[in-house]
Amino acid sequence: MLANKKIYLWIVALIIITALFVFMLLDREQKPVAPQYTFGRITSGDITTEVLTTGTLSPLIMVQVGSQASGTIQSLNADFNKHVKKGDVIAQIEPSLFRATVAQRAANLQSARAALDKAQVTLRDAKRQLDRNKRLRKQNMISESEMDDSLFNYEQAEVELKVQQAKVAEAQATLQLAQVNLANATIYAPIDGIVISRDVDVGQTVAASLQAPTLFTIAQDLTRMQIEAYVDEAYIGMIRENQEAQFTVYAYPERPFTGKLIQIRLNPDAEEDVVKYNCIIQVDNKDLSLKPGMTATVTIKTNEKQNVLKVPNSAVRYLPEMPLDDLSKLRKELQLGQDQGVIWTLSDAGPQPIKVDIGLSTESETEVSGKNIQENMKVILKEKKGKKPGQRKMGLTLF
Repeated sequence: MLANKKIYLWIVALIIITALFVFMLLDREQKPVAPQYTFGRITSGDITTEVLTTGTLSPLIMVQVGSQASGTIQSLNADFNKHVKKGDVIAQIEPSLFRATVAQRAANLQSARAALDKAQVTLRDAKRQLDRNKRLRKQNMISESEMDDSLFNYEQAEVELKVQQAKVAEAQATLQLAQVNLANATIYAPIDGIVISRDVDVGQTVAASLQAPTLFTIAQDLTRMQIEAYVDEAYIGMIRENQEAQFTVYAYPERPFTGKLIQIRLNPDAEEDVVKYNCIIQVDNKDLSLKPGMTATVTIKTNEKQNVLKVPNSAVRYLPEMPLDDLSKLRKELQLGQDQGVIWTLSDAGPQPIKVDIGLSTESETEVSGKNIQENMKVILKEKKGKKPGQRKMGLTLF
């Protein structure tokens, strides 16, 4: 009996505890909790809008030196990083074949001139024979056919003279071409500058039959460089020529460099359905710290205002939760125009809207102005998500 009584008491206690948990779960309501907010302040200062892009550094003037003649590289008089003057011999293609061609063309010219001299003698002889036959014909001492033969010989000699004159001109042209090819076997520096690339070695054969092979790349002046940066079409309307640009390179991550936007090229570059425009930024490189080919992270300053009021961007994007009817009524009361927005302050009655004019906007801040705002005013940035008044707590709790 005693054991059964203990079991009975344990069962009753378990039922009471279970009933208590169920009662607290179903009937206990959470006390109303006031909404909580994250605040920011209206500050005063400068605001700058910028366009970010990347580009590649290159010399302002860079010339690729090629060869119009084919052959084997006999010697090289320039190498990487060497300074050269305009007219310096920087490479020589083996010239023996070109010299032999010049000699052959010169011999052909001499032969053509000798043939021309012979044609001139033949023409003079035909002329004398024609004149003699004309006198004899007047005296009826020769026949008409003999007179015709002498006239034919004279005219034939005239034509032959013209043919030989053309052959002389042709021989002169081929000789000049051979001389040009011989001259092209010697490669000269086209500008004053520094060799930044050498693409051939002694003994290498270059073939210029289809296109001129590049032998050297010469930069005229490394103290003046440029950045070729591509700007998305969405931001191209924000930039103008002569705007200031700042950039950094991986070699000097802590050192800012400056430049000036000098040209916005009109030729679009479409890649994966994204249209971009090539923008040229001129850079001063007097200390030669910047090298051709470096990647530059560029910031183009598009607009700047000083001593203005500004708020974090989340302040102009914040909107408290409210019924749709109240939201429509608020919109009608505020009558927001273009470039206008709303910021919210907190009063005893809850969030209160303030109509402001919107100015420049960056990734983090927005310029605001209006008669009802002032510096250091506290504004709502966002509302902390909490439990609404009257909402039941989920789960079991004793407190």
